[in-house]
Amino acid sequence: MLVQIDNRFGSRAALVCFSHLRWDFVYQRPQHLLSRAARGTEVFYFEEPVFGASEALLERKPTTSGVVVLVPHLVDVQDDKVHDRQLRKLLDEFLEVERFDYLTAWYYTPLALRFSDHIRPDFCVYDCMDELSAFRFAPPESVTAEKQLLACCDVVFTGGESLYESKRHSHRNVCCFPSSVDKAHFASARAMTRARSADVSHVSVGPLVGFFGVIDERMDFDLVQRLAELRPLTQFIMLGPLAKVSEGDLPQAANLHWLGGRNYLELPKYLAQWDAGFMPFALNESTRFISPTKTPEFLSAGLAVVSTNIADVARPYGQQGLVEIAHSAEEFADALDRAISRRDDQHRLGRVDSFLADKSWDDTFRQMQMVIGNDQRSLAS
Repeated sequence: MLVQIDNRFGSRAALVCFSHLRWDFVYQRPQHLLSRAARGTEVFYFEEPVFGASEALLERKPTTSGVVVLVPHLVDVQDDKVHDRQLRKLLDEFLEVERFDYLTAWYYTPLALRFSDHIRPDFCVYDCMDELSAFRFAPPESVTAEKQLLACCDVVFTGGESLYESKRHSHRNVCCFPSSVDKAHFASARAMTRARSADVSHVSVGPLVGFFGVIDERMDFDLVQRLAELRPLTQFIMLGPLAKVSEGDLPQAANLHWLGGRNYLELPKYLAQWDAGFMPFALNESTRFISPTKTPEFLSAGLAVVSTNIADVARPYGQQGLVEIAHSAEEFADALDRAISRRDDQHRLGRVDSFLADKSWDDTFRQMQMVIGNDQRSLAS
């Protein structure tokens, strides 16, 4: 039984999340945490705007998780300041209608302060899951906006150890909550048939090595191309939507299969078919602080995994011998051979299950609630 975040504060307590990610894009950290929050309080997810409306309006989209997605539809006038004024007006109208007794603001993007910095929530959370200022096309004011958010929020959660080390001196109350896993969902892959689904049924020879997730500037396309060349009989299955890259940026080879995005619910059936997982992340500013959620997801599904030297993968997964870290294309190819051979190694699976035994999104959210509850009591005293 999850403890409610705000159940002692009036008859209507709510959490309003401001995010740079669309709810239906990829199911990841915000969806896992906020779906759990919705079990105990009203949760509204304020998305990035869409443009082309004849007049600004705020669309409400209920979800099966209980989260209500708020989609701002704006008049596109090619002026960010006008867009911010439209967003501010929509937010004010929403809050005026709802009249919450207790409001928690939960930020994933500091840039949302451009239209929300005037509201005074009773409690403010900054869940820092990425260093957004390092991403391609990040607005130049990203760093300034984060400093503003750090100055006014009550608690900062970080999505990994690297982010924690980066942020821990920037706020009085910073807590590290690394990416976790829905173990039951991904572990179901272990019991599924390994028969190939229709979209890979044409692949007749060789082991399947897979990646799933957003495909963007964080992927090392040169490495992917080189791996396809080094292991021509290995079939590389790439699942995920494109972001800030185009199809023309994707390397092409007979054994490279770019299948596009798949629903979160479908992922276990794909992982069940694969012989190994791989994470060919580029080593650049956009990956310096990432803590890939797919790491424990791959492991829960039973796959051995190879990754480039991402700090939050190397520690703890590499140190624990759960993920092999490769430093060159040749090392990576050899490591994939070993990962494929260890697909059904029961000793390895036992070590994985032992490591993940105390890790779940339920546990992560409970621990976050404890931090929030303690801070709320401190503020009320």
